[in-house]
Formats: sequence, C-alpha cells, structure tokens
Amino acid sequence: MIQRTVLTGAKLLKRTVGSSLYRQFASGHREIPALTKERYPVKRGQFAEVTDGDVSKFKSILGGSSRVLTQAEEIQGYNIDYLGSVRGYSRVVLKPKNTEEVAEILRYCNGRKLAVCPQGGNTGLVGGSVPVFDEIVVSLQLMDKIEKIDEYSGILVCQAGCILGTLEEKVNEKGLVMPLDLGAKGSCHIGGNVSTNAGGLRLVRYGNLHGSVLGVEAVTAEGRIMDLMSNFKKDNTGYHLKHLFIGSEGTLGIITRLSIFCPTASKSVNVAFLGLESYDAVKNTFLAAKRGLGEILSSCEMIDELSLESSTQHFNLQSPIDKYPFYMLIETSGSNVAHDEEKLTTFLENSMEEGIVLDGTVTNEPTKMRNIWKLRELIADSLINDGYCFKYDISLPLENFYDIVLAVRERVGPLATKVTGYGHIGDSNLHLNVSCQKFTPEIYKLLEPFVYEYTSKVRGSVSAEHGIGFLKTKYLKYSKRPESLLLMGQMKQMMDPNGILNPYKVLPC
Repeated sequence: MIQRTVLTGAKLLKRTVGSSLYRQFASGHREIPALTKERYPVKRGQFAEVTDGDVSKFKSILGGSSRVLTQAEEIQGYNIDYLGSVRGYSRVVLKPKNTEEVAEILRYCNGRKLAVCPQGGNTGLVGGSVPVFDEIVVSLQLMDKIEKIDEYSGILVCQAGCILGTLEEKVNEKGLVMPLDLGAKGSCHIGGNVSTNAGGLRLVRYGNLHGSVLGVEAVTAEGRIMDLMSNFKKDNTGYHLKHLFIGSEGTLGIITRLSIFCPTASKSVNVAFLGLESYDAVKNTFLAAKRGLGEILSSCEMIDELSLESSTQHFNLQSPIDKYPFYMLIETSGSNVAHDEEKLTTFLENSMEEGIVLDGTVTNEPTKMRNIWKLRELIADSLINDGYCFKYDISLPLENFYDIVLAVRERVGPLATKVTGYGHIGDSNLHLNVSCQKFTPEIYKLLEPFVYEYTSKVRGSVSAEHGIGFLKTKYLKYSKRPESLLLMGQMKQMMDPNGILNPYKVLPC
C-alpha cells in the first residue's frame, strides 16, 4: 500500500455509497409539503378518476392485493418527492414484477384514460417521479433482477428497478465498473437514471448514458413492448429508437430492462483533496489537471466553503485539511500504479509551486478515499436540513461557473440561511443551492425565473443532469428553441395520444 503526503500540512486520508440510511437521516423530521396544486399554478388534465372497479382490475393483473397499495399510510411516501417540494394525492400504487405486467397495466390505463406516474427510487430533484394530482403510481421497486454480467464484453443486462449501488457491487466482483456514479446510488434505480439521463461523478471519464446504454426495453402508453435491447456497441441499423427513451423521463414510455456497457475497473486509483483561495485558482487547477493528468483523470469536483461546512457539520465528518474558500476533489484511475503516482505527484508539486493550490492531501488507501468522497457526496443531503432547499442543476461556461452563486447570494440576502455552489467542474455542471427555513412565495419569486434567465444569458443549460420533471417545464424555453419544442410535442402526441404517461412533466403544459 502506497501512502504519500505531497502538500503542505497534508494528512493522509474511493467512492462512498450514498446509502438510503443517510438519505433517511437527511430528510427525516421535515414537515409534509403543501399539495403541488396549491403551491404551483397547474390545472388537472381531462383524465378519468380511479374507481373501485379499476382497483379490482389491477389486483387481477398483479395476482392479488399485495402489490396494489391503497392505504393512505402505505402510499404517502410515493406521493412526496425527496426534497419535500411537491406532493400529489394518488390513491393507488402498483408494483409490477415484469415487463408483461407493466404492459397490461398501461394497456388498461390508456383505454380508461387513467394518468400514470412511473417511479423508481424517488430520488429526483425536479418533481418528475411523483404525481402532480392523483395519477396512478407504477413503482418499479420489485423489478430488480440482474439477468447477466458478461465480464468478456463488459455488458450488464438488468431490470430497471435495480439499485445503482447494488449494480456497482456486482460488476465490481467481475472486475468491471459502472460508468455512472451518484451520491444517491444507495437508493436510486438504474431505470430512473437512464430515464433522466443522469450524469454523475464519472461523466468526465465515461461520458453520458446515451453512449453507455446499449439497449433498452420499454413499454409505450398503449401497452406495446418495444424490444430495443442490444449486446453490441456497434449496431448501426437505422433510427436509434433507444434514444427516445433515454432522458424522456417516462413521458414517452416506461423503461423496464436495459443493457449497459461497463468498462474494466482500474487497478490504480488515487484521490486528491485540495484547498484553494479563489475560483480563478479552481479554473487554473482544472486546466492543469487536464493537461498534466490526461487519460487518467476520472473525476474533477469543485466545492465551496459553505458546502463543505454543511456536509461536515450535519454528518459529523472531518475535513482532512484546514478551511479554504474553495476545495477540489480530483480522482485518477489507471492501470499502472507507478506511472499514475508520478503524474499526480508532478501535477500537484507544480500546482503548489505556482501558488494556485495552497494545501491538500492525496491517498490511494480505500478507507481514506471513501472518507474524502463522503465529504462531497453528502453535501446534497446536508443542505436540506435547514428546512427547505431550492436546488438548481445547471450547466454554465467555466468562465461564469461560480458568478451565479454570488449573484443569487446578493439577490436573496437574509431570506436564505445559505447560498452555496458545488459540482462537476469537469463537465461544467454546477449545483446551486439556496437553503431557507421554509418555502415562501417571496423567495421563490426572487429565484425564478432569475436563475434560468441568468443561465440563458450565458448560453448555459437549465438542466445539466437531473431532467426537467415538473418544476422546470415552463423554463425549458430558455434552453430549447421553439422549433425543438414543437417537434418534442409532436413526438409526445404520436407516442402517447391520450397523454397518460407522466403528465405535467418535461413539456410545458
């Protein structure tokens, strides 16, 4: 085991599973939010209401009542999102075990014009995974079979309800690695990840899911099973229909199975945690990392002082270095231990000599790497403990990456308990957070549409990796041209003519 201290005052400290236990701790003891229809101006569509006859039909499809939830206390958690920002009032939750059951459910609901809300681990941040009104929740929790892991081709085939963290453990046993890594991997589902085209911590190395997902099986609103599965990276056979479902957030169909390419796991992994004086230093360090680390750079994260402080305080964690205005977490992954260590050491020594990095620590010891990653991965959960947190997932040019944090901080003033910014600087994805004691119309109006107008002015994206969901539908126009929105609407009308699949989400109502 190699350990080294290459930076001033460094203490030696891989990845942590953002377990459901942490998320329960973070979200516990918060008040139930107002109904979505009361907090936001939205009108219920012309859908039928669930009857006792419908419930009986669902029980016949699913083989009894054990997988048809109707008691209020059983379904409350399915009606409220993780952030506590939206709440529906569905009276039925269905839990199918296979694609055929999903198809039969949708076939029946489409005929009755009953609206449906597909749901995975319900870890989304834009209100896309819970009902807006009384839509029927189709939970994929029981669709969690891993069908195949081929260590030769690196292909994983599984059902959509598999938990990301579980998949990571299983592919690791075969010498492979999941191309997606999220702080919520202890509870999020791979189907939900694909449906929202989640990005995560490894995008700088492995790219997004449009490239990693080789095929999907999905069910359309009419109950048609679309077998778009593939076991090959090369399948150049006309239209790639799988891409219609990746990132469509369940509005065009429900993904039930998928195949995904998993790269070979790296033999040499190192993590560095650095302290910096300014955002300019962060930019310069990132540029130096790209040039100096090249092919072994697997993750590059930026954290501001308030974000780290929130994480350490709420979860009783210890930072390995002293306080600084900014921090960077850099991970390298390669196949040659000596080669990787030399490149990392040279990069860090040069960064310190130039004065852009002030302090830090570097390690390849698994426990210490996990401890460092906890500091970053638990920030999102820690920030909701002040009462309520407005979370914005946006892409911005690196030149303007942190300016929006300062602008929002000045705009909301004392109405917020803290305004913080952190995220994947390696792919220009900022997580802007505004914590406050409770949701109020006053602070909401200060933030929206200001945040999205600001993002649009610098030609950023209003959603980097969490999707549009319900909360961003009216802001999609800031990132999509009218012609694109028209075509998206035409696709929705063609594939879901009755509009039963996840209504009020993605497209403007």
